[in-house]
Amino acid sequence: MSLNWWPAPAKLNLFLHVVARRADGYHDLQTLFQLIDLCDAVGLGLRADGRIERVEGMAEVPPETDLAVRAARLLQETTGCRLGADIAVRKRIPSGGGLGGGSSDAATVLRVLNRLWGIGLGMDELATLGLRLGSDVPVFLHGSSAWAEGRGEILEPVELPERWYLILHPGVAVSTAAIFQAPELTRNSPLITIRAFFQAGSRNDCEPIVRRRYPEVDAALRWLGARAEARMSGTGACVFSGFDRAEDARRIAAAVPDRWQHWLVRGLNRSPLHALLAASG
Repeated sequence: MSLNWWPAPAKLNLFLHVVARRADGYHDLQTLFQLIDLCDAVGLGLRADGRIERVEGMAEVPPETDLAVRAARLLQETTGCRLGADIAVRKRIPSGGGLGGGSSDAATVLRVLNRLWGIGLGMDELATLGLRLGSDVPVFLHGSSAWAEGRGEILEPVELPERWYLILHPGVAVSTAAIFQAPELTRNSPLITIRAFFQAGSRNDCEPIVRRRYPEVDAALRWLGARAEARMSGTGACVFSGFDRAEDARRIAAAVPDRWQHWLVRGLNRSPLHALLAASG
């Protein structure tokens, strides 16, 4: 079995506003996606028999619910492609952490198989497919840090200043669906502009609910917030702080309690997947 390996980067939500509940059950949002260099590795190999097989992945996630497998099957079914693929996923991005790992895995599968299978779908077509898998998939497909609206699929690429981020994982998995269904969730945040965000900052509307329901997230935010400006990504559970200098982040990282996993990562304006695809022709 021969696999080629491709990166699937994580993201941070530098803020998250819930603007309104939509008729389709989703929510209109505003957010700023920051890509980071914490990546899963997705292995893909061609099969001539048309089968989609997961050959390596998280044991606790059945193949039929794995977003990487679902992405391959959706692309195959939508296009009528008769080729198949072996899929392996090596996780570094924590599940249920608000960093978009599963969505990024799916985006990597869609981008790479679109090429390997010779399908030739354009980016807008791939993003439409990706949105059926998850609201974060389109930003990973487009491969740029971006200002996002709608469900997260209306994207405007942005050039963000180079920063380092310290991320803490409090050891719990947060259900995105449960947080967005919470009756106490505020769903009427006013729209803001990119300029307003950079001038005044903003917040994560989901954070108060997650802090009440998950004491470990609250504890991580309190610990990090005593040392730097701390925020939660997405619907959690990961929390983070941004730094202009890596040494400042390293100093705080050295004191993180042992009960929490942590990463020191670099912000990216471009996905490493896109650079690798361009280099491979």
